[in-house]
Amino acid sequence: MSDISLSPKTIYLKDFDGVRAIAALGVMFHHFFQKYLISEKNGYLYDIGKITLIGQTGVTLFFVLSGFLITRILLNTKTQTNYFSTFYIRRALRIFPLYYLFLIIYFFINPLSSGGQVVPASQQWYYWVYLQNFALTFNWDSAGPLHYWSLGVEEHFYLFWPVLVYFVDIKHLSKVIYFIIGCALVTRYILFSNGYQVFYFTFTTMDALAVGAFLAVQEFKGVTSTKSSSNKFLLLFFILIVPTVLCWVVVSGKAMLWVQVFKLLFISLIYYSLLGYLLGLNQNSFIKKILYSKLLQYTGKISYGLYVYHILCFGYFSLIATTYVFVNLLGSFCLAYIMASLSYWLFESKFLELKKYFYYKNK
Repeated sequence: MSDISLSPKTIYLKDFDGVRAIAALGVMFHHFFQKYLISEKNGYLYDIGKITLIGQTGVTLFFVLSGFLITRILLNTKTQTNYFSTFYIRRALRIFPLYYLFLIIYFFINPLSSGGQVVPASQQWYYWVYLQNFALTFNWDSAGPLHYWSLGVEEHFYLFWPVLVYFVDIKHLSKVIYFIIGCALVTRYILFSNGYQVFYFTFTTMDALAVGAFLAVQEFKGVTSTKSSSNKFLLLFFILIVPTVLCWVVVSGKAMLWVQVFKLLFISLIYYSLLGYLLGLNQNSFIKKILYSKLLQYTGKISYGLYVYHILCFGYFSLIATTYVFVNLLGSFCLAYIMASLSYWLFESKFLELKKYFYYKNK
């Protein structure tokens, strides 16, 4: 859930805001309908729930997108005198205020207003220091907003990746990316073989961010901006999508080792190919016009808030839910949009305005 921090050489990719919106909406649809996979054994709601499982990969799309956008910023600003300080301050202004505001709402305001119990500090502290995904993976005694695991992964990426980009020459950065992808595959194999979850852990999901970073390296080298390159990415998409869909249909839910090891990489490469395809498209193309639409652009702007608040908003709306599923869907989404909009304009934007005081300076 990263924004695009402009640097002197970085062109703002407006259509990628639309991509971010699609990722957020996919996750929201998945979380709304997933309960019907449990309560309904058959019927159209169960079928919709199965289809919206695709929305679960919206998190992977977020990772690939973040890896790409952050890396292109880092590559284009690594020669600046205040490379590290500016990057980390701007990231903190974007991520920390909403992250910690929601934790206060979740852990204290929500239970007090509903008459519930406050989660003990011994269970919630992992979330305050971005270790929630470690706790989920290794079954440590923790409690908090489950969807926050992905924010932990991204924060860990922000800690080490700028250092590697700074000290590793562009000629060798691809090798580092290959190494990260290899480590993720090995780590998934080891953890899954020993009965641990591989969905939440930083080192089992880092290849999605690395795949996005690889696309940024390609863009930096100037090999993604032509129609020919766009067609190659589209061909790669079709090569990958067929075996991935077949795998999903045939072995979904069977928890097979080789599927758990390679699944995330294949999904990441599918999104990598689609983003690469977009980079070479003409600005007047039909796809980009859709991504430029006001609804997707606005959704992309508040997508961080949508991701953070939507679970809580869905829970609140369920208290007044009707017997009509799609009325509940519309109401839940509207409440999430209202909450995310208020958060963005009344709270987050105040911190984002401070970014103007922290900009990159030439040597």
